[in-house]
Amino acid sequence: MKKLGLMGNRTTHEIVLNMLIAAVSLFINGFGVYLTIQANIGAGPWDVLNLGLAKTLGILYGTASIAVSYAILGIDIALKEPIGIAMFIDALVVGKAVDFFNSIQAVKKCDSIASGIPVMILGLIIMAYTQYTYMSASLGCGPRDTLLVALAKRAKRVPIGLVSIALLGTATLIGWLLGGPVGIGTVICAFATGPIMQMAFKTVHFDATHVHHQHLGESAKVFMHKKAA
Repeated sequence: MKKLGLMGNRTTHEIVLNMLIAAVSLFINGFGVYLTIQANIGAGPWDVLNLGLAKTLGILYGTASIAVSYAILGIDIALKEPIGIAMFIDALVVGKAVDFFNSIQAVKKCDSIASGIPVMILGLIIMAYTQYTYMSASLGCGPRDTLLVALAKRAKRVPIGLVSIALLGTATLIGWLLGGPVGIGTVICAFATGPIMQMAFKTVHFDATHVHHQHLGESAKVFMHKKAA
């Protein structure tokens, strides 16, 4: 497995540096998300929900994304899943990064499927590689990934792929009912995200299953030890 940054998180310096790696990665990840939205051919399942919520409540995409992320994080905690510092960074940074790129009008919305699909794929590729750098910080996975694992553990006889489809389908349905954009891009995101991520990880020789994510309690102990010293 190819390593990035300081994987150990044994000192406050290592944790802070990896928090910075995670934050920068997630900000760039937000640009990838922004591209999938600007492709204008239907958003990814979770973004259908975020955009639908934003439209219904008259709020920014980022505000809706943060609300959804922290709601899911709360479910993760209630299900007693391991929580890491980067999960809170994830919940905050990605949505506001999308708002930032929207505010500067970084990329115009595509006006056809022919132009939208390449932009969508580019966004997914950016998201895949930044997922690698983010996960390499070893400070926790995203709230949605944690929820997926939690549900899969509890639905023992159901393959995790079916659990994922059910979870994404639910997010898409609720988002669509709220007015979120559903289209061919939604299908592309649902079925291409996994293979693109697998391809990206393979090119950098990264195995996500080998990463030991430091839990929030473990990080707190490192900081407390520093203060005590």
